[in-house]
Amino acid sequence: MNGPDRGKGRSLPADISDPAPFAEPWQAEAFAMVVGLHERGLFDWSEWAETLSAELKKPDVAQDGSDYYDCWLAALETIIRNKQIADVAEIDALSASWSRAARATPHGKPILLENDPHTL
Repeated sequence: MNGPDRGKGRSLPADISDPAPFAEPWQAEAFAMVVGLHERGLFDWSEWAETLSAELKKPDVAQDGSDYYDCWLAALETIIRNKQIADVAEIDALSASWSRAARATPHGKPILLENDPHTL
């Protein structure tokens, strides 16, 4: 089966004791962004695999895999730039806005971009 519907309808194997592969919500969101951009046809999966692989092979990557989703995010930023979906300034501005929103959000509340004090 080819295309974005590959894997649809499949469930997790019954022997998985902890099906949550994400330690933090942002990791799941980064994962979902990659899948969503791929499903929209902005890049094919082999392009994604090559980009992520390049990040994972960098010399400063943690050998224990603890920064896997940091690499995932870096690969996402790279493919967004390379495909001219957004430029560095746009990515940096949005990242800064999320950081400000996170600092302005009370503990235990969801971080929303609307919480960025600079958007008011």
